[in-house]
Amino acid sequence: MRSMQSSRRASMSGFTLVEVLFVVIIIALIAAIALPQLGKVFGRSQVKTTEAQLAQLSGAVEQFRADVQRYPTEQEGLKALIEKPQGVEGWEGPYIQKRTLPKDGWKRDFIYKLDDRFGFIVRSLGADGKEGGEGENADIDNRS
Repeated sequence: MRSMQSSRRASMSGFTLVEVLFVVIIIALIAAIALPQLGKVFGRSQVKTTEAQLAQLSGAVEQFRADVQRYPTEQEGLKALIEKPQGVEGWEGPYIQKRTLPKDGWKRDFIYKLDDRFGFIVRSLGADGKEGGEGENADIDNRS
């Protein structure tokens, strides 16, 4: 008799399969609602990081121009901000504090191009790494 009572108590003290499934369903619903919101926040932070890096690089390019009296060539690229190009007079760099060039928010290199209208453009291709796009996939540059 005692063994029957103790086995009855043991079975009553655990969770039923229905209760466990109910908890799992609730957790899945919460995750389905929360994860897309976290993705949006993460995407916005990558865009903000990229914009901050663009501002830093643009200022460094302008400082290079003030010292050397020209923008870095496309061949020299942004590397001219951390290493003195051969034969360049007036270089007072490095123009950024790190020994390596910053990457965009998606850990890709920035694109540097000379431009007749603006002098130069520094660009990130956004989350997808392709030209064009919308939202997080949109290109970001120092002129937008």
